[in-house]
Amino acid sequence: MLTWLANAWRVPELRRRLLFTAMILALYRLGSWIPSPGVNADSIDQYLSRTGGIFNLLNLFSGGALSQFSVFALGIMPYVTASIILQLMTVVVPRLSELQKEGESGYAKINQYTRYLTVVLSAAQALGYAFLFKNQGVLEANAGRMVLIIVTLTVGSTLLMWMGEQITKRGIGNGISILIFASILTSLPLGVTAWWNGGPMERIFFPLIALGIVASVVFVQEGQRRIPIQYAKRMVGRRMTSGGATYMPLRLLMAGVIPVIFAAAVLAFPPTMAQYFPATQDFVNTYFQPGDWLYLVIEGGMIIVFTFFYTAVQFNPVDQADNLRKHSGYIPGIRPGPPTAQYLDRVLTRLTLPGSLFLAAVAVAPSLFIRYGGFSQANARALGGTSVLIAVGVALDTMRQMESQMMMRNYEGFLR
Repeated sequence: MLTWLANAWRVPELRRRLLFTAMILALYRLGSWIPSPGVNADSIDQYLSRTGGIFNLLNLFSGGALSQFSVFALGIMPYVTASIILQLMTVVVPRLSELQKEGESGYAKINQYTRYLTVVLSAAQALGYAFLFKNQGVLEANAGRMVLIIVTLTVGSTLLMWMGEQITKRGIGNGISILIFASILTSLPLGVTAWWNGGPMERIFFPLIALGIVASVVFVQEGQRRIPIQYAKRMVGRRMTSGGATYMPLRLLMAGVIPVIFAAAVLAFPPTMAQYFPATQDFVNTYFQPGDWLYLVIEGGMIIVFTFFYTAVQFNPVDQADNLRKHSGYIPGIRPGPPTAQYLDRVLTRLTLPGSLFLAAVAVAPSLFIRYGGFSQANARALGGTSVLIAVGVALDTMRQMESQMMMRNYEGFLR
């Protein structure tokens, strides 16, 4: 691994990308500790410590910025929520569906709509937080100061969206996922401290459970089924191309960790909206907290639904079958055209179902460890479940991108 890192550092382009990503992450962590103007961060931190529940999860995805009520307190979740809404709307809005089929220009237009919606959601969430903390007596501000705080939080979330896009364009990996990955890693010292201060059983068994979860996540993320593809000989211009055999890899988790991030973003939405409706605040605080059975059932169900949805967005069996037929390719024993599309759809469904169930099981595991295993909440939240899924998934995707960069320059990669 050290040799691989040394080879990666020798590549000028890859070195620039790594340094750019590191610089953006450093600015992100710096902004997470700069409080909003006129905010008493200690009072808000004490209030969130007493409240717990869903705010612990929101604080986790913001890298601790919410407890400081810093300029990046909203984190990147408004952008994730806006992306979910736009992707769902492409199914029901014909105009968006047409844009999606136009290629790069259409995707650029959809991304622009996503940015506009991110600003709107950021402003709404900032307004909700400001009124919540003001009503709880932990934020003392007049109307002018409230407007300043809301604008600061909205601009901070918009800036994070831009920083994520710059990482995707000029850095390494998916920028939004990298920012979430960095936020989760900030909770690692707290988890290690909670593990060290835990009981003897927790000290012995929790590292083994965490290691088993990591190994299983890697195994499932890398699992794939290879569909054999045969190409027939055909004339291209004046030349006869030779046929050959290859395969189409269908991953067990083609959606990666995106369904987990989507589910977390959607589940963070009801507590935010409840701040505008005091009558529903008590219901959310009582029945819609991480660890409650209602929350766990909804979280698991949404992860399963989003896994199927995002897989369908990424892989269209009809388009794949048409591409195979255009290039004189076929699956042995399967007729080209609609029968091939039906076969691919059936195989993909059989792969996606166990993958989605695995994601849902691992995501709700920390709450079960807390309820029945006697593990501390900080320990299980920081080192298990959703955190491990996102951290391991983002790390694997980033390594794949670096692997492709290395292979382009004839260096031996890291993934074997």
